[in-house]
Amino acid sequence: MQMDSFDKLYLDELKDAYNAEKQLVKAIPKMVKAATSPELRTALEDHLEVTRRHVERLEEIFQDMGKPASGKTCKGMSGIIEEGQEILQEDGDPGVIDAGIIAAAQRVEHYEIASYGTLRTFAQMKGDTKAARLLEETLNEEKEADQRLTQIAESSVNIEASDVDEDEWDEDEEAERGTGGTQPGRSMSERDSDRRGKADGPWT
Repeated sequence: MQMDSFDKLYLDELKDAYNAEKQLVKAIPKMVKAATSPELRTALEDHLEVTRRHVERLEEIFQDMGKPASGKTCKGMSGIIEEGQEILQEDGDPGVIDAGIIAAAQRVEHYEIASYGTLRTFAQMKGDTKAARLLEETLNEEKEADQRLTQIAESSVNIEASDVDEDEWDEDEEAERGTGGTQPGRSMSERDSDRRGKADGPWT
């Protein structure tokens, strides 16, 4: 696309956001499966449903513009997801992994907040009040998701993660390899490889 008008820039940004949301619809279920904190899992599951609504809102905007609902590959979101998938493939304490998932999810939210803030402003500049309202709704939901993740991190997940002692974890891992058992007080279903579904592969 030749970027020679504001309308083309706006359409290009909409396509970028649309593809980003479609990527997230595929990625979030992997995050849900990887999370061990019930509160974090619920927050991610809730945001998956919200993300599907974001896709529908963008499709409505495309329809009103008389344009097909299509996206171009959002390289920014692809990079954030690729980086985030690394934490899902790590061995470690489940609480620490949860803290890493929140960090990855908040990078996603901050990227989307920037994107939808720009799109809302573009729609306002064009005088498209309906699109501006829809984009504002999405922007607010992205901010709410970010705030919810912060609350979960600060009230429980980060506290748990900071209590994990690296030496103790290494000793437990060594003992488990030697005995074929599990860590004291933990069932095998609570171990990171089972609880996080590592075999499921990358986010996308």
